[in-house]
Amino acid sequence: MSTESLWQSYADTTSFPELHHDIEVDVAVIGGGITGITNAQLLKEQGLKVAVLESHRVGVSNTAHSTGNLYEVMGTELIELGKKHGTDVLRDVALSRRDAVSFIEENIRKHQIDCDFMRVPWHYYTTTEEHSEKIEKHLAYSREAGLPIRETQLEHPALRSVRAVMMDNQAQFNPLRYVQALARIIHDENQCLIYENTNVLDVDHSGKSVVLRTEDANITARFVIHATHTPKGVMAYHTLMSPYREYGIAAKIKDPQHPPGIHFGFHGEDHYSTRVYARNGETYLVVVGLPHKVGHDDTHHKMMLLENFAAEKFEIIEFTHRWGGQHYRPADELPYIGRKGLSENVFVATGFSTHGLVYGTLAAQIISEDIMGREHKYARLYSAARFTPVKSAKKFLQENVTVFTAMIGDYLRRNKDSLVAVAPGEGKIIEHEGHKLAVYKDETEGLKVCSAVCTHFGCIVRWNNDERSWDCPCHGSRFDTDGEVLEGPALHALAKADLVDDDMPLRNPIPIIKDNLQTGLGR
Repeated sequence: MSTESLWQSYADTTSFPELHHDIEVDVAVIGGGITGITNAQLLKEQGLKVAVLESHRVGVSNTAHSTGNLYEVMGTELIELGKKHGTDVLRDVALSRRDAVSFIEENIRKHQIDCDFMRVPWHYYTTTEEHSEKIEKHLAYSREAGLPIRETQLEHPALRSVRAVMMDNQAQFNPLRYVQALARIIHDENQCLIYENTNVLDVDHSGKSVVLRTEDANITARFVIHATHTPKGVMAYHTLMSPYREYGIAAKIKDPQHPPGIHFGFHGEDHYSTRVYARNGETYLVVVGLPHKVGHDDTHHKMMLLENFAAEKFEIIEFTHRWGGQHYRPADELPYIGRKGLSENVFVATGFSTHGLVYGTLAAQIISEDIMGREHKYARLYSAARFTPVKSAKKFLQENVTVFTAMIGDYLRRNKDSLVAVAPGEGKIIEHEGHKLAVYKDETEGLKVCSAVCTHFGCIVRWNNDERSWDCPCHGSRFDTDGEVLEGPALHALAKADLVDDDMPLRNPIPIIKDNLQTGLGR
């Protein structure tokens, strides 16, 4: 079974260059997902010189690990938005999301992008009476927002509903094919430079220009856009958002076994999103769900629950893909889009919850207009400089209590395991001479040892047993088994801790660590 997303199996491999020399541009964009590439497209069309700096490959991080669903309506977030902000905000959120989906559709048509885009209905339902009230509230708030939603009844055996609503004319596509194609269209060596495997290590915006530093180059720009799902470095936004991971699986099924469209439903206590993807004569069921805070749950267990749900409801030929995706839930339910400060030349686009494809596109529209000296009609609604203490207070307190508890608890916890307790393919936190070490043993019993201290804020990372990564429970930074940054706000890799004697037998429970072990505390 592939540990890459289904979208990656039906996309190409990109080959944009790495950056090894200093450059000057009008706008530097950190991140080559849908937010960054759409920003680059719009700014290039306005005549600006743009550089996109992607630490991995274009689109393969959060864009490739999304649902591929596009809709103006929302699930449970719509109810919370209505409670906190009222009818006018609900209406503007729905209209802004509709504009973003229409922009994607027009982009696909104009550039003839082959990404399996199609308009489909969206359904929100419950299979038990327990959640009927949520469906009723969603219907009421949707109507307040002016959304053309209506009641329906699902009769499909796997999705039979007690209460359900639906909206026509929503959409789905392969997000990675879309972003890769768009990147190829806009890339050129004069005006729109796209660099892959180019990791930004520092952002200095203390002067008139912003200077970004990589391992080999400095990028000087008038403006910088953090298009990385959550801003890089230490910012106040990280105290206003909760980082979550959610999981997806794909399975070959006999067609047709699933009704057309996107189905978001409650099955007992859990909720799942299901839909079908077909390409090259193959038909797949896609199931997404079971979110949890990063670093706070058993990821393998979540994957197994998804597979069990699919197997109970559908006739599965074989499971083919399993993957995880990350999102950040804002305290007042609205994304943060725009200037970091009212007069700054640093822009952020974050807090998209599970709607990164739609909000990432909308963020590019808002930010590109601001850089060109114009105010987008929804700029104030999503302002990154807004202050909403009443609407944010409860979640702000919850999030920061969680961070404090995780940080203090992990530092006080005694890690008594030794190297012999680490099985092949497993990671554990091991304590030695006051240092907490993130130790991974590969299938050949080779060891990879790093500091367990997250380089963003100093929390202790935790082992993700399904995705084989070190995940920070505080602000969602994730690192691979070599300690390199996978995603999140961290700029720097986990500090390496090498064995003095590489041939030391593994039966020795306490390895000797070099004296220059660094804690890796972030700036």
